[in-house]
Parts: sequence; C-alpha cells; structure tokens
Amino acid sequence: MIDLDGRVVLVTGAGAGLGRAHALLLAKRGARVAVNDLSPDHAQSVVDEITEQGGRAMAAPASVADADDVQGMVDDIATQWGRIDGLVNNAGILRDKSFAKMPIEDFRLVMEVHVMGAVHCCRSVWPLMRDQGFGRIVMTTSSSGLYGNFGQSNYGAAKMALVGLMQTLSLEGARHDIRVNCIAPTAATQMLDGLLPQAELDHLRPEFVSPGVLHLLTPEAPNRTILCAGAGGFATANITLTEGSFVSTGPNAPEDLARLWPKVTDRSGESIPASGEAQGRQELAHAGYARRA
Repeated sequence: MIDLDGRVVLVTGAGAGLGRAHALLLAKRGARVAVNDLSPDHAQSVVDEITEQGGRAMAAPASVADADDVQGMVDDIATQWGRIDGLVNNAGILRDKSFAKMPIEDFRLVMEVHVMGAVHCCRSVWPLMRDQGFGRIVMTTSSSGLYGNFGQSNYGAAKMALVGLMQTLSLEGARHDIRVNCIAPTAATQMLDGLLPQAELDHLRPEFVSPGVLHLLTPEAPNRTILCAGAGGFATANITLTEGSFVSTGPNAPEDLARLWPKVTDRSGESIPASGEAQGRQELAHAGYARRA
C-alpha cells in the first residue's frame, strides 16, 4: 500500500474540485498537505475535512499569479514542516470564447494563472527539493492542450505550455531526484458545468483522477510522463517524432517535401526523443552528418 507518511505536499487550487480530491487522498495516505486556494475560507474548509478524518493539513491561501505571495506561502510551509516533498500545480481558471471573439485580457489572464502560477510555485519549491535531494512535481495539463478544444485557445495554449515546462524541468531536476510529470484529467468540476450530459459527469468524479496524482508523488514515480486520467481509466500521451527522411537543401525542396510527404509523416518506427537535441541529431543523421567525438 502506498504510504506518504513523513512527506509534505503542496496542492494549489485545492479549495474545491480536483485539488480538494487530491488533498483528501494524499492526507489519507499519510502526507501532510498544504492546502492552497485563493480563498482562505475554501482552503480552511478542506483543512477541516482532512483533520476531521485524522489527517494533517495547513491552510496556505495565496494567489499563484503573484510571485511574492507564492514565496511567502512556501516559506510558511517550510517553517511549519521543515520541507516540501511534492508540489501539485492544480490552480486554474477558464475564460472560454472562440479565438476571434476573445478579449486579449482573457488570453493573458489564463496564461498568467496557469503558466506563471506553475512557474512561481516551481521556482519557490525548487531550492528546497534540490537541497533535500528529492522532489516530485505534478503539472496539470489538459486534453484541450494536447489535442485542442473549441473555444479554449487560451486554456489550450496554457496547458500545452505546462507540458513544455515539464519536459525541461524533468531534465534539469533529474540529478537531484526531482521528477516532474503531467496529469491530464477529465473530471466533473465547475469547469465542466454545462459542457457534458449529467449522466457522463456522474462517471467523471474528481476523486477518480487523484490516484494518478498520488502515483506521481511516490519515490517510484516516473519522470517526464503525461498521464491521462478520467472515470477510473488511465493512459499516457506522448510527443513523438517520426523517422522522417532527408528531403533536399536545393531550390526544389518545397516540391520534394510534397512528394515525400507520405514518408515524412509515416508513423511506423516513430520515437520519443530524450531531449530537444535528439531532433537535431536525427536531422543531421539524415543529411549524412555523424556526431563528432
């Protein structure tokens, strides 16, 4: 049985919905949980739930979009409990509209909360995790970022940005046993109100996603994984690279590309590059250049 006794986990946006479900499960499995929410009352309500069930928790109200607010919150947690082992970047908002009708302020606000909110939290906990030689960070991405969703250009862009952040932090943190992954949840929260039939929402309870978050916080967690979760089912999503082909560097390269398009897009033999450098190495190899010793 997975036991997080002795671990300290910060969950952002945990006053309701997915964050609340994550916080309750983590506390039930022994973690001390810092419950963040923009609303102090909502954060305290979840803390009360946890303590009533015999768990340990503290309210950590703050705006993740405010770097100073986040640093103060992290300092308070470290003062109270001496460490932070896990961070679940869950806080988020929606401002849905078709791209042509969306005010730029709504685009910027969603990016600020989702992306910069995660950046602020990661930057504040990173030194603690590095010095401990242990850390687990979970970014909350979305199928709207991975695959798109009408009316959510701002949300989709923000959620895919978190995948890019995860990809790089997973490489930079590996030497310190800081593992960084993404969860892509489908859950019946306020964000899905009115978007799906009630019969479907009944199968998409937030607590069905939380076991995936728990797994990504364990010592045995993977690194650099996108875990999709909903209705009790789990899958992984990957950004792959086809084998491709050398096309041309000459004046007819556009026409050659069109002619070789089936080979360029053939997914048989596709791979998951270990880092961004791998794409360039593959392209050089196709062009006949080998890595110099």
